[in-house]
Amino acid sequence: MSAIVVLLLGDDISTDTIYPGRFMATGLPSETPKYAFADDVALNKRLVDGEIPKGSIIVAGKNFGCGSSREQAASTLKGYELTIVAKAYARIFRRNAVNVGLNIIICPEIEAEDSDELMIQKDKVINITTRGLEFDIMPLSEIEQAIIDAGGLIPYTKKLFLESRGKQK
Repeated sequence: MSAIVVLLLGDDISTDTIYPGRFMATGLPSETPKYAFADDVALNKRLVDGEIPKGSIIVAGKNFGCGSSREQAASTLKGYELTIVAKAYARIFRRNAVNVGLNIIICPEIEAEDSDELMIQKDKVINITTRGLEFDIMPLSEIEQAIIDAGGLIPYTKKLFLESRGKQK
């Protein structure tokens, strides 16, 4: 998979930055995306207007998704099918991201800039824009990756249920 970095963030990006608390009354995954990064008006407009293609990449530092445990911070990003490449994730955000099927990559040494093209492989991220610099990925657990690959915890559970009944889907 190859995609463009559309946003470069530092360390300690809180869930309130991703999905501001004033929108907490809107909790449906189908409605939350329109509030992604609402305080960054230009970025929010690009997302809402469909100017950022699905699969685009946000690169962040350590502790991405810190702060509150709001699941909407992960579901709002999932709504745009973004991939998040971060040096490390806050524990609760990581669990919420897996549960909603948000594609998260842990890459402790990642180096990238806005508009860089990154190729994500199973075990590394290659920054194509910077002459092919490669950065190792810390793999998610097998179960976390299976849940993300299935599209989230609910589709994963449904898949397991159908398989247990001999009705693979």
